[in-house]
Amino acid sequence: MGAVVSVPLGAAPRVVNAGIGVHGAGPKADVFMLPKLWQLHLYSYSAEYLVDGEPHRIRPGCVSLVAPGTTVEYRCRALSRHYYVHFDSSAFEEARTVPVLQAAGTLRPLLAELLRDTVLSHVGSPRRAAASVWTVLHRFADLGELPSADRRHPAVEAALADIEARLVEPLSVAEVARQAGVSHNHLTRLFRAQVGVTVVAYIHQRRMQRAQHLLADSTLPVLSVAAACGIPDLQAFNKACRRAFGMSPRMLRDAAATTAGRMGG
Repeated sequence: MGAVVSVPLGAAPRVVNAGIGVHGAGPKADVFMLPKLWQLHLYSYSAEYLVDGEPHRIRPGCVSLVAPGTTVEYRCRALSRHYYVHFDSSAFEEARTVPVLQAAGTLRPLLAELLRDTVLSHVGSPRRAAASVWTVLHRFADLGELPSADRRHPAVEAALADIEARLVEPLSVAEVARQAGVSHNHLTRLFRAQVGVTVVAYIHQRRMQRAQHLLADSTLPVLSVAAACGIPDLQAFNKACRRAFGMSPRMLRDAAATTAGRMGG
């Protein structure tokens, strides 16, 4: 894998500086280190890149993340510009280890837009800049090669996305599997192994989570809540709520209102 970095994902970073960096304007090589700050870069050029002496090759569309106290060296043949962000973070509660330099691929336009927003907002809107960089860090972590135990099969990821997109519609395992590009049986095995429940159980779980939220936190009519959860038949929705929560939708709403009233009082 080469040089790796533990990406701090547990909280939004504090952006110290952001802008358009330039290398190749002076000496043939720029060598430097930020003792206390992280370096995040998105490149649009080709160059040689050394991280603590380990060589890498920058290509257009590559993104890099370097930890504080790491020496980097750029060897550019011509004037080369890139987005950079220097930030402070120690939020390692959700850290993931990935290569320091990766190809952004199809994420390049999104990362460029987020970093452009960071450059424009870090002085006047530091919280907005921090949010943009935090999103980039999560995307950067997703690009990395994770240990197989922590990485979901692409078909499972596709199935989860399809379920979320069509939760309001009638859903069958066969249709979800078709959208994920695998057979019914293959998806069933993968899903159970990586998500911990069957596809059918997960769909029901997500529908009941949505129902609980809408009943407790909104004034949407019960019939509309049922439809939004993909169970438009009110009798079936009532039975589903009683199985999941031990009470009817209206009882669940009343109980949530009573709890909120006590907390407010």
